[in-house]
Amino acid sequence: MTDAPVHRSGFACFVGRPNVGKSTLTNALVGTKVAITSSRPQTTRTVVRGIVHRPDAQLILVDTPGLHRPRTLLGERLNDLVRTTWSEVDVVAVCFPADEKIGPGDRYLVSELAKVRRTTKVAVVTKTDLVDAARIGEQLLAVQALGEETGTDWAEIVPVSATAGDQVGLLTDLLIDRMPEGPALYPDGELTDTPEEAIVADLVREAALEGVRDELPHSIAVVVEEMGLRADRPADRPLLDVHATLFVERDSQKGIVIGHRGSRLKAVGSDARIQIEAMLGTPVYLDLRVKVAKDWQRDPRQLRRLGF
Repeated sequence: MTDAPVHRSGFACFVGRPNVGKSTLTNALVGTKVAITSSRPQTTRTVVRGIVHRPDAQLILVDTPGLHRPRTLLGERLNDLVRTTWSEVDVVAVCFPADEKIGPGDRYLVSELAKVRRTTKVAVVTKTDLVDAARIGEQLLAVQALGEETGTDWAEIVPVSATAGDQVGLLTDLLIDRMPEGPALYPDGELTDTPEEAIVADLVREAALEGVRDELPHSIAVVVEEMGLRADRPADRPLLDVHATLFVERDSQKGIVIGHRGSRLKAVGSDARIQIEAMLGTPVYLDLRVKVAKDWQRDPRQLRRLGF
């Protein structure tokens, strides 16, 4: 009599300083875009789950905001979200980009993570396509030394490139090997459990972040006010109506987002609509407004209203 094959299922999360490649890695493992990525740090503000399905396993990836020293109430809440997440998952994978030396931010993060005793910790050296083999070797040694310095026992140290696809499969295998035995937790084929409104809001914000000045990323929040299929359309020609508001903190920022004669906002709408249609698989009519919510990042009442 042969033993039935073991099925594993569980949760892993990627953590790291802002802009170290966590969302890109999540998308690479899932095989499609489930987390927004941007060249701007601190793009991710919500925890997005991506789901990897295999015959022998189901791996649920939890994407988190970058842990940082907060300057606002929003920053404090995002950090709380990271800490809550890593105490609830089976494996925490800490990302260190190969093209940047380990700094105080990494030390702070790993020292904080060292306080979480029961969780398995894996180190991932990301963006290996940007450097040569010698630099990758240096970074692997530096990560190992950081583990020893902070009393963190790395279960694995893995170099990967999410954009080139190098070792992404190996990382998936290593994470799955450390998951507990158990049945699938999500239906086959489901790639994320993030509500569609949240995905749409994230895609609008991602489009709004591209190409704007450095002071803006933290100041933009997006709320989907209304979303639904247009009633008078035939079933074979559906149209999804989306009405969303972009909130900024000052009038000057509103001007930047809208652009000369509305040109910038029009481009944002066009880029976001293409991404939303690709993600949801249906034609979209996207209506965007811009409003000022003065200093919303520091105001508890406004943070609540904007979903933080």
